[in-house]
Amino acid sequence: MKKILLILILLSGICFTSCENGKKEVLKNNSASSKSETVNLNSWADEPRQKIEAWVKSVTDSSSKNYIPVADRIAVFDNDGTLWPEQPLPIQIVFAIDNLRLLAPKHPEWQQDSVLNGVITNNFEPLKKSGAKGLTKLVDASHNGMTEDEFNTAVQNWIYTARDMKFKKPYTELVYKPMIELLSYLKANGFTNFIVSGGGADFMRVWTEKVYDIPPYRVIGSYGNLNYEITDGKPVITKLSGDIYADNKEGKPVAIHRFIGKVPVFCGGNSDGDQAMMQYTSGSKYKSFCLLIHHTDSVREYKYDLVTLSGHLETALVEAKEKNWMVVDMQKDFKTIF
Repeated sequence: MKKILLILILLSGICFTSCENGKKEVLKNNSASSKSETVNLNSWADEPRQKIEAWVKSVTDSSSKNYIPVADRIAVFDNDGTLWPEQPLPIQIVFAIDNLRLLAPKHPEWQQDSVLNGVITNNFEPLKKSGAKGLTKLVDASHNGMTEDEFNTAVQNWIYTARDMKFKKPYTELVYKPMIELLSYLKANGFTNFIVSGGGADFMRVWTEKVYDIPPYRVIGSYGNLNYEITDGKPVITKLSGDIYADNKEGKPVAIHRFIGKVPVFCGGNSDGDQAMMQYTSGSKYKSFCLLIHHTDSVREYKYDLVTLSGHLETALVEAKEKNWMVVDMQKDFKTIF
């Protein structure tokens, strides 16, 4: 709830014009399947790189007491703030705003709703005042009522044309290069990578395979209600308003149990929302590895921890020191960010 309210505070002062006309751009430099980056960690500083490599060597050596069978090499990663930015707003919220505006001509009734009409006309004060209810209304209107194919197409069209406000690049070009290398490095050493994120599963599944080399069936996120029916002789799934399963904090270990069925041995995150997932990983019967990203670079990315709209980092940082989780100082440990 606090995270939602903090997000709303910023909305009153931001104008979103991120969706541009033009052709879809093809990813060039940060595909996880790039052969030149599948087995190295060149964008990492020496100390964290050596720690990661030493652990991987230990757990993949069949003669080592720390050996982990391939079937149990499960790695889980948060998405927002761990694999790509979450500032100044979570990227899916930006999509919700842009998609609401795109759909507005077909919904004249939204003009009678102060929250929705405010978002459409760039007046975020009603949304800010309405709190969590208003944000839920925004997501419902911009996400739900669409079939699976319609929603996937909306995300697909947006993700390749929208531009980040600070860097003026498509969001798919703003994934963290060191983390893309890490995903590839783990995969090359027999690990199976999963995303376990508070973001919407449906939103992420459209593009994660191309960007992270993680297919849709290995993307776990928050989700809402769905309806299945036969329409004109064809099976159709439609997104519905209703209760949402929030894949955050304690919800992450529950989701891992529910959808993966094994305790991870590697976990990457960046906030207190990932703390429970790291605790769960630390409880593995194998020698596990937890990686916590601390956003310390205000120039190349964003600097935040305690005072932030998304990605609050406090108690996880304390526990990281107690349990020897690796804390990544983005400014020092990432040679290159994007």
